[in-house]
Amino acid sequence: MHCAEFPHVKDEVALELGFEKVSEEFIPECKSKAVLFRHRKTGAEVMSVSNHDENKVFGIVFRTPPKDSTGIPHILEHSVLCGSRKYPLKEPFVELLKGSLHTFLNAFTYPDRTCYPVASTNTKDFYNLVDVYLDAVFFPRCVEDFQTFQQEGWHFELNDPSEDITYKGSVKHNMYLFQVKALYPDTTYGVDSGGDPQVIPKLTFEEFKEFHRKYYHPSNSRIWFYGDDDPNERLRILGEYLDMFDASSAPNESKIEPQKLFSKPVRIIEKYPASEGADLKKQHMVTLNWLLSDKPLDLETELALGFLDHLLLGTPASPLRKILLESGLGDAIVGGGVEDELLQPQFSIGLKGVSEQDIHKVEELVMTTLKKLANEGFDTDAVEASMNTIEFSLRENNTGSFPRGLSLMLRSIGKWIYDMNPFEPLKYEKPLQDLKSRLAKEGSKAVFSPLIEKFILNNPHRVTVEMQPDPEKAARDEATEKEILQKVKAGMTKEDLEELSQATHDLRLKQETPDPPEALKTVPSLSLQDIPKEPIYVPIEVGDINGVKVLQHDLFTNDVFYTELVFDMSSLKQELLPLVPLFCQSLLEMGTKDLTFVQLNQLIGRKTGGISVYPFTSSVRGKDDPCSHMIVRGKAMAGRAEDLYDLINTILQDVQFEDQQRFKQFVSQSRARMENRLRGSGHGIAAARMDAKLNTAGWMSEKMGGLSYLEFLRTLEERVDQDWVNISSSLEEIRKSVFSKQGCLINITADGKNLANTEKAVGKFVDLLPTRSPITTTNWSATLPLTNEAIVIPTQVNYVGKAANIYDSGYKLSGSAYVISKYISNTWLWDRVRVSGGAYGGFCDFDTHSGVFSFLSYRDPNLLKTLDVYDGTGDFLRELEMDNDTLTKAIIGTIGDVDSYQLPDAKGYSSMLRYLLGITEEERQRRREEILSTSLKDFKEFVDAMEAVKDKGVTVAVASPEDVDAANKERFNFFQVKKAL
Repeated sequence: MHCAEFPHVKDEVALELGFEKVSEEFIPECKSKAVLFRHRKTGAEVMSVSNHDENKVFGIVFRTPPKDSTGIPHILEHSVLCGSRKYPLKEPFVELLKGSLHTFLNAFTYPDRTCYPVASTNTKDFYNLVDVYLDAVFFPRCVEDFQTFQQEGWHFELNDPSEDITYKGSVKHNMYLFQVKALYPDTTYGVDSGGDPQVIPKLTFEEFKEFHRKYYHPSNSRIWFYGDDDPNERLRILGEYLDMFDASSAPNESKIEPQKLFSKPVRIIEKYPASEGADLKKQHMVTLNWLLSDKPLDLETELALGFLDHLLLGTPASPLRKILLESGLGDAIVGGGVEDELLQPQFSIGLKGVSEQDIHKVEELVMTTLKKLANEGFDTDAVEASMNTIEFSLRENNTGSFPRGLSLMLRSIGKWIYDMNPFEPLKYEKPLQDLKSRLAKEGSKAVFSPLIEKFILNNPHRVTVEMQPDPEKAARDEATEKEILQKVKAGMTKEDLEELSQATHDLRLKQETPDPPEALKTVPSLSLQDIPKEPIYVPIEVGDINGVKVLQHDLFTNDVFYTELVFDMSSLKQELLPLVPLFCQSLLEMGTKDLTFVQLNQLIGRKTGGISVYPFTSSVRGKDDPCSHMIVRGKAMAGRAEDLYDLINTILQDVQFEDQQRFKQFVSQSRARMENRLRGSGHGIAAARMDAKLNTAGWMSEKMGGLSYLEFLRTLEERVDQDWVNISSSLEEIRKSVFSKQGCLINITADGKNLANTEKAVGKFVDLLPTRSPITTTNWSATLPLTNEAIVIPTQVNYVGKAANIYDSGYKLSGSAYVISKYISNTWLWDRVRVSGGAYGGFCDFDTHSGVFSFLSYRDPNLLKTLDVYDGTGDFLRELEMDNDTLTKAIIGTIGDVDSYQLPDAKGYSSMLRYLLGITEEERQRRREEILSTSLKDFKEFVDAMEAVKDKGVTVAVASPEDVDAANKERFNFFQVKKAL
């Protein structure tokens, strides 16, 4: 793979479009060709990165150093997204969220720069997003529109001339800002880019406009494009905007100056508002902060410091983290270790929840621990585990659902914004190899001890920040503000007050008036012709290795090897089900007869990218029997695949269930976690409970993670001490009935070469699996009784659910159901349950495997009233009218969910689940066609299914005793009551 593979911009074409090529490089770390262009007229710099990544990313970044703490950069970031020259509506941003296929859409402010990134896998959608963002930053309405400035910045409010003036709009302080301000007192970082509430009101509309005119200018921008789109098109789009400007002197004025290093340490004491009546003794915070250098560091030193940071603080076993937490001097660690996003790197560490007399002890403990580590060095296993973890994460570059191109952009900008080389941060291979060979040659002590001494122990630029709790602070700040506002009002005439009151009403009216349809139509959106007709294809080959079925997905994974081992749980005795989650935890956290739990964990850290074990259950459409499995998931570099399988084999076969004390801790932790889940996400508990009443798969899941599981844990906690021998042998019995060659499936995601190379390791693993005599499969067909249940807990808010199986009442699955249920959630339930009802959320969900259609609300003040809304869904659909634009947006939004962006590991995993659940490619194609051809008629035909939920549905609520009593009085004994907390 080399440069020639990627589309090229000819020099003369670039010149025609107004750009000149500055430099170009092939970057093997991200398999990309990167070209740096400069716009000839304005000097704007553009990084154009071409590769085979379909998740295209665009970002424009301005250097925005504030001169004071009025918070201009942050206020401006919000304001420019409120309508622009081409897109004159209140929030084009929200319209894009609803009807585009974006994989990322946001903006963020740093202390010295403001970034505007978007991403999409659909090229037309991508360029739509790019155009809305370019128009927003260069031609926003907020610089002409005083009302937007008021709404996003700050303004006085007066509802009626007789009332007090209030003041809207401010940004809150945090500890991090104090550290930054204290470390860089002489630079732009010494002011508060987010704004200081005492200073924000000094900001005028004139200053706001001037800041935009000066800094939001092409000459002061850095622009990033990344992905598989045409690099010529990128320059064409940019040229149209950039050519409207002339060069400006902004880059000289926005230059960030370095902070000179102190000659002696500084101590700062700040107060922070603490809540009344709390125990103030243990409410202090302290951090030690170092500015590491007065100029930017070279890449190898930077990498070595990142490594040191991981060794000190990266895992629960890291010495600085472990010693601080075990000291009992505080509750939790604060300070993020090494931070290198700004011009100069810093290091911060401390504790919160400290009592006043212990503050100096914390400082001493940090210093003595660092001295001891500088003198003695780190444990070799720890160094190896850290090296592997860091190297693995650099190579895997697994950003989950966050676009890879965006994480690379943020990395590159960290240097480019300071006029350094934008290519360097993308290349880690050489500094990594140099560091590895230094470690091999000189040993870790020779590498890390001098770093600790030079940058931390012997560095005089240290700032200690102590935060003291002050219960009066909030009241004092409020009184100061009130006093200022009273002075303002006293200085105003009667006419002034009437004018302010009118302005307050005008602003509110503007906020509440919907955009006119012609304004909404300006926002570019896709048409159904732009949506791919085929679902996203994932290669799959079904084969057999030594008698075990193997699924292989040939996908480019950058030399990482992903595997899942799927074991059949159907022969497990019913009464052992609730022990399964604790069994999974024990496998990873108990240890074998040769290895302690810590050694086993370090071994996993040294050889792999991680291993996890968990149960999976689901209904299968058209079948009575559920699909129930235990999944072991692991990843490693392809060369370590054999090690990965050996370690998995050790975990499955050699871990000993003997540590009674550790097991007892697992039980208590799980019980506490379940109780929190009941309080914080009761809708999940209610949903599981309804499922358990409607099908066997639901009944099983509820035994392993619902209210039944919590009840089991409570009795188990009592039992551990009396009955450990039996519990331990039950864990052993689960192992024997689940881990066997029979019914095992192996899933592998890697590229062709690595798939071929690992067959031997897979074969060896398979041969080591125990074979068991065929046990008859347990017939589980169990469900909970179909009664309406109220699970009572002490709470101010409820979680209300209602569900039914709509297949039972004759509904035949069509893809249109996805569009309809999303639309019901976004309109009917959003308006009724959330906006008028006052709940935090209301939504519906259709499980196409089981046929269960469920309604749920989240943190809901109502109970019966919400059930009435659910029951009104059929009438809502009956009366529904919608135009084509609305229908198209709903369809495109649904496709955006169905096609949500996945990295190779997620693709291989989803393909395996489809295989387990019997979903064929033909069926996926049919569903997609049904989604794309959804019509208003489908909405009308869904009425019967909604009436079935209304008439036959079962209700489960997690609710307060008062609300349940009231409901049972209003509808005689509607709920069966279960007290849970």
